[in-house]
Amino acid sequence: MNGLDSAIRDAGAAAYAAYGSSADANVRYLTRFRTTDPVLYVAKPGERGMVVVSQMEHERAVRESVAAVVTRADAGYLEHIKAGETRWRATAHVIANLAGGPVLVPATFPLALARELETFQPVVLDAAGAVEGMRAVKTPEEIERIRSIQRVTEAAMDRGIALIRSSAPRAGVLYRDGAPLTAEAVRTAMHTLLLAHSCRGVDTIVSCGPDTALPHHAGEGPLLADEPIVIDIYPQDELSGYHADMTRTVVKGEPSPAIREMYDAVRDAKSLGASLVRAGAVGADLYHAVVEFFRDRGYESNMRGFTHSLGHGVGLEVHEEPSLGPLGGALTAGNVVTIEPGLYYPGTGGVRLEDMGAVTETGFDRFTQYEEELTI
Repeated sequence: MNGLDSAIRDAGAAAYAAYGSSADANVRYLTRFRTTDPVLYVAKPGERGMVVVSQMEHERAVRESVAAVVTRADAGYLEHIKAGETRWRATAHVIANLAGGPVLVPATFPLALARELETFQPVVLDAAGAVEGMRAVKTPEEIERIRSIQRVTEAAMDRGIALIRSSAPRAGVLYRDGAPLTAEAVRTAMHTLLLAHSCRGVDTIVSCGPDTALPHHAGEGPLLADEPIVIDIYPQDELSGYHADMTRTVVKGEPSPAIREMYDAVRDAKSLGASLVRAGAVGADLYHAVVEFFRDRGYESNMRGFTHSLGHGVGLEVHEEPSLGPLGGALTAGNVVTIEPGLYYPGTGGVRLEDMGAVTETGFDRFTQYEEELTI
């Protein structure tokens, strides 16, 4: 019995239903079907899950999806529409007929659809996130896919850092080819490489100087000499939907003593965090170990200093289970997680380093092989 079967039965439901496009990580995981239009997925215990698609998508879905494929017409949807039902009610009618009893739904289930479904069958919310839990433990095939995306990610990181390395300072600003080197230019160069390898970068961070004190500031304008530059890149493979994630902090020139000390502390904190990763280790314990480490080095962990979790799961979403934060639970072999400590101080700047790898029974299988070098 898989985790979804157990969740359905534990909830006293007859089936599980999800609705959305492949932008919904649960739908993509359950169907392995890439689509911009929403599809319906219904699974009953002990049976192969079913995906309901339009007639236009039927043949492609048969080729690509791991689920049994049914057209909306065969599922009765069009008859419900002809009878005057709205699309939400017609979809709910299909779910109720396929389920034949109470329906377990994820937290992301559309409210309008849930309200209509309740008129046919009881709706049970899967508050524990059964599918999210299944997604958190990767198969060997998933792990190798993410590992391969990490190689592309490192090539993109190298492209961006190479641009910075080849720049020259002029009045405190980095110049290349006679013009200021901007965060936008570095980001575009990295994204271009990613696209050539069928990956896409979204919201890539190239922040500099004072902006680095804000962990998720995207960065804009000319890059500065002697200031920290934080590059955080988390591309998605367009074919499989899986992500990678990594961060490096560099300085072109001479970093301030404060930034150098912060860098050394973050690098050592990352090594500590990685050394504690193994199946059975508790995410919250790893987080608190790094908090204590930073405290011993003179850095706080609240609104300044170390302001975020130690890491997170990576997969079909760039942030997914498990958590290596204050509420993180036990790690399991097959989890793919990041280790990304950082320190952030307004007026000084920020430093973050991030590696990604798989949890094993005995440790951390680090995918990230890219060098750590503050000054370039």
